[in-house]
Amino acid sequence: MEDKGMFSFSTCWNIKRHSIGSEMLREIRDLGFQRVELNYNVTKEMLETIEPMLERGEMGISSVHNTFPHVQDSDYGTDSVLLGFEDEEKRQRAIELLIGSAKYAQRYGGEAVVVHPGEVPFPNDISKELEQIYNGEGRDSNAYRSKWAELMERREAYSAGYVQKIIESLDEVCNRAVSEGINVRFGIETRSKPQQIPTLAEAKMIIKALKGAPVGIWYDTGHAIMMDRLGLYDSVGEMEGLMDDIVGVHIHETIGLSDHWCPYVNSGNMKFYDAYLPMIERARVKVYELKAACQPEEIDESHQLLMAKLARRGQV
Repeated sequence: MEDKGMFSFSTCWNIKRHSIGSEMLREIRDLGFQRVELNYNVTKEMLETIEPMLERGEMGISSVHNTFPHVQDSDYGTDSVLLGFEDEEKRQRAIELLIGSAKYAQRYGGEAVVVHPGEVPFPNDISKELEQIYNGEGRDSNAYRSKWAELMERREAYSAGYVQKIIESLDEVCNRAVSEGINVRFGIETRSKPQQIPTLAEAKMIIKALKGAPVGIWYDTGHAIMMDRLGLYDSVGEMEGLMDDIVGVHIHETIGLSDHWCPYVNSGNMKFYDAYLPMIERARVKVYELKAACQPEEIDESHQLLMAKLARRGQV
């Protein structure tokens, strides 16, 4: 398949099929990608075979996804309070892990670290309940409106405290990065569950509070589409004021509330995803983050469509 240029590709697509890191990267290279994003499931054992490939220049790294490499402890997993922990020991541990991810990114020539900042914790899996009601009865149903009100009441009551903790943590991370000569950017990612931080308004608040620091938004297009559909924010309209702060993008489309599909090809809709092309244009780091179900020929077709659309906009 033809060279995909500076576009990168996340290992989330094939990591479950491989135990040997070099084989995982070679499969991605066969798709035409010269750069990869190493996601949070990449283990230290996988790095033993990946690092020689990087040293030989066989592949490049665009970014790594915190926490990297893989950490078994769910307290520091992708769906946790992470940088928002009130417990100081846990918060400091989260900071150390993020610094560690940044060191790996720099060591591998990466430009950025993808960061899940945190969430407002719930005693129940409210996002799962909302998804079930959304798929079964619809967003306009009384059941959905009632459950959504429950979510927003708790979210609005507690989010400010968690956002403040996240700001403090990122400030510490950036100060440490400067003092240790780490020159990568931190992209706070739009998330896939409505209790998770940030909303686009929260992202603006965090970035403004850290003005001058290497912190911006990592605009995950598929997650943003999901949050728009659930009613958390306007994924296109609320990007105003954030366009200059896009560190990177995760490129994938959402069908209903199912994400990580190839844009245009899997949905069959040739226009809907066009609204997210400006974000892709503005991002320095452009990463496809696709699920294992996406086939090589679909990935290639999706990329060709995306490139043609970007070319028509006068920029690639």
